[in-house]
Amino acid sequence: MKKKKKNNTLKKWAGRIHLWLGLITGIIVFIVAITGCIYVFHDEIKDAIYDYRFVENKQEAFMAPSKIKEVVQQNYPGATDDFVLYTGKDRPVAVYGLYEEVPYYFYLNPYTGEFLYAQDFTQDFFEIVKSLHMYLLLPEEIGRQVVGISTLIFILMLITGVILWWPKKLKNLKKSLKVKWSARWRRLNYDLHNISGFYLHILAIIVAITGLYFSYDWVKEGIYYAGNFGEDVESDHHVEDIEQKTPIAENPVDIAFYETIELLPNNDMYFVWTEGDHHPVVTGVYPESLDYDHQSNYYFHPQTAELLQSQPYKSKSTGLKLQEMSYGIHTGQYFGMTGKIIAFILSLFVASLPVTGFIVWWGRKNRVKHLTR
Repeated sequence: MKKKKKNNTLKKWAGRIHLWLGLITGIIVFIVAITGCIYVFHDEIKDAIYDYRFVENKQEAFMAPSKIKEVVQQNYPGATDDFVLYTGKDRPVAVYGLYEEVPYYFYLNPYTGEFLYAQDFTQDFFEIVKSLHMYLLLPEEIGRQVVGISTLIFILMLITGVILWWPKKLKNLKKSLKVKWSARWRRLNYDLHNISGFYLHILAIIVAITGLYFSYDWVKEGIYYAGNFGEDVESDHHVEDIEQKTPIAENPVDIAFYETIELLPNNDMYFVWTEGDHHPVVTGVYPESLDYDHQSNYYFHPQTAELLQSQPYKSKSTGLKLQEMSYGIHTGQYFGMTGKIIAFILSLFVASLPVTGFIVWWGRKNRVKHLTR
């Protein structure tokens, strides 16, 4: 009897938490989920409609980053150009920068330096969708917190939802796993809300946690230490304090870029990132084009191009690898096209949960009003 009363109390409180938190955050969860759903196939859609996404593979060396930056400055004088990304042998080189306070990606032919396209983040559909997904189009610091808190609440709602769904008797478990398709629409909606929530809750929690990676440093650190069983691996930390030296005649950024290609020649995507004279020149390598996983990094002196530290993917700790996998898992990209399809379907179902949940609540509310008249 005590156990039954305890279970009823747990379900009662779980129901209250689930209801009120759902009503408070439902619209945010819907927006975040539906924009995530739209964004999943952004690369495939853009490849289909934009010519600048491809160039002829000339089987020759890429132009040096310094030359690429010169072309950007000729077209957009004064733009920042700290990050240069060579996206593939048959794809353009992209330079990220701010021009008149507006973020851009400048796309050029990596073999000829021909300027192809300037992608204004404030006008690009998929960048707007991404900003809506991450910040709700609010100022970044505010929006990040709103989305982060709503995501934490969503995880709690998934847990309380499972508590509410769990049958009182185990013999009814099989029945609770099936949607009664022949039922009236209110019962059908109720089943879809409960059962889809149960089937998807583990995947949804994983996607939610990897999304929180972009909102909170403590989640990022938690993933790292969980992967390393609490250990902080020294080799995961890159050099930061750079002793100033006499600059060499050649451009250190170009030397760092070409040396990185020599170190890992059979890869598709490379980047160079500069932060000034007191920070190393950072290069990165990805095995496949537009697949941001299995990243290797190298750190070079900003004045002499001396290789200060090598961090190939295989040498990274499990925790650091898990951190870097967060984007791929969150978007489904880590598992290829299959993963993207799963992420798309999952996001669609997550977006439906606030809708079907609101319908359940609205129906019960109106029924109670009708019965009390």
